[in-house]
Amino acid sequence: MRDKGLTVLTGVVFIAGLAAIYAAFIYAPPERFMGDLQRLMYFHIGSAWAAMLAFFMVFVYGVGYLFTRRPSFDRLALASAEVGVFFTTLVLITGPIWARPVWNTWWTWDPRLTTTLILWFIYIAYLLLRSSIADDTRRRVVASIFGIIGFLDVPIVHFSVTWWRSIHPNVITGGTINMAPAMTQALMVNGIAFVLLYVLLTWLRARLEAAREEVARLQHRVYERASDRTVEGHGGSGADIS
Repeated sequence: MRDKGLTVLTGVVFIAGLAAIYAAFIYAPPERFMGDLQRLMYFHIGSAWAAMLAFFMVFVYGVGYLFTRRPSFDRLALASAEVGVFFTTLVLITGPIWARPVWNTWWTWDPRLTTTLILWFIYIAYLLLRSSIADDTRRRVVASIFGIIGFLDVPIVHFSVTWWRSIHPNVITGGTINMAPAMTQALMVNGIAFVLLYVLLTWLRARLEAAREEVARLQHRVYERASDRTVEGHGGSGADIS
């Protein structure tokens, strides 16, 4: 049943991806001043939305693990963090590509850019922290707490363009999208496509982690049995000698 659901979701993501490409490059008109360069915005913002959702879910799964101690929550938190880092990397790549011809620089320490870069480092640190703790229970608890605290930067990223002076474009102000209807529709299609891609990648990564944990558990059992047989063998030899 799970495999069938995964197959269906993969098909939906594929169709949504095609729709997103069509909406960005064909359906949406070119921007009056930036021309076709503005089309990059649909993928940039879509990646940003998926990244923010991913880190929010790390927060949710972290809380879920601390309250229930269910390993499945920790696996989902790990998967969501890795996928979130992937999407944030896309944001940090597409942003400078857009900025170079518009701002005449690849990077500026704008509040939105700076807080997004900090967010990327926070979740890179989250992943490094997980890999540095050998004990499963301790790793899950520490990672959950870190993921909850790290989420505090997400609202800072969101409100950075209103809290501080920023040259970063603010497409959404007061709940209103400041674009032509066709551009708004293209943005929504891309946003949905990236969110669906997030769900698919997180699902796949969590399943991979569950399989890895099962293999590790089986290897541990095999090692224990081999150790027990070795001890029994030495015990029998000792009895013969005596």
